[in-house]
Amino acid sequence: MLPLSGERKDAKGIISDKSDSADIIRGSSTLKRGFAHMLKNGVVMDVTTVEQAQIAEEAGAVSVMVLDKLPSDVRKAGGVARTASIRIIEDIMDSVTIPVMAKCRIGHVNEALVLQETDVDMIDESEVLTPADELRHIWKWDLTTPVVNGARSLAEALRRIEEGAAMIRTKGEPGTGNVAEAITHIKKVNDELRTIKSIYDSGDNQDLVRMAREFKVSYDIIEQTAKLGRLPVVNFAAGGIATPADAAYLMSLGCDGIFVGSGIFNANDAKERARAIVLATTFWNETDKVKEAQKMIDERQSMLGLDVKTLELRMQDRGGSA
Repeated sequence: MLPLSGERKDAKGIISDKSDSADIIRGSSTLKRGFAHMLKNGVVMDVTTVEQAQIAEEAGAVSVMVLDKLPSDVRKAGGVARTASIRIIEDIMDSVTIPVMAKCRIGHVNEALVLQETDVDMIDESEVLTPADELRHIWKWDLTTPVVNGARSLAEALRRIEEGAAMIRTKGEPGTGNVAEAITHIKKVNDELRTIKSIYDSGDNQDLVRMAREFKVSYDIIEQTAKLGRLPVVNFAAGGIATPADAAYLMSLGCDGIFVGSGIFNANDAKERARAIVLATTFWNETDKVKEAQKMIDERQSMLGLDVKTLELRMQDRGGSA
């Protein structure tokens, strides 16, 4: 099912072209959300080099996300994290056949425009990078390229969708190898979806209005989401995913796919781990296949991991929840 509501005919990102007398529309919500749907049940891998991108493609990733540093390295390096080198992005685009994504800073319109001009397939307005604006996210309807945003709750996800996000990833804590926060956030979103679904099914429109006010979103998007019983866009899990079992568990909680970065390329068995996580994501509901995937890795080769409770920097909190 491809929910089509939420289209904005006045969106600046919609471009009309002509080719051989045929009208071509680019940048519509239908196309942006449709691209995200093509990635469902797949794995998007963070990469920093052409070699890593090729490993990801060979492992079966549906897309790669280009960064200057992996989230774990961003955490260690400190300072200001910005979008990746355009030259590296272009080199990776030339080296693989799968879609290429790249991250921009929260609220940084010009970084997003530069990535759009580079012809990346999707932009991630990401808390992994240092936010440019702690109060405002990019108005994504003005972009032709689809944008993915992170969220820790249903309210946060719906606000990003109203801004034009074509895809949501429930935030974990990136660069930690600790899946706990990713699990917490998808369960929170699921609980809130059940709540508004039950209100919708009861016919209590007044209570839906109350929820819209509480979530700081329009009544229309609350009603649509409640009717669907799920987000009206594709929702991937991200942050701290380091093993095939991590990926399978998040898929079992209703995620449409997986973003994974440091958990693969900061492990000592990157090629095997990449293939294993793709296998477990694809066959998440077949325990024997998940076991087979888990056997492909050695826990002694995994990244060390961090305790989220003792972190000085919590990336998931960056950019606020407005």
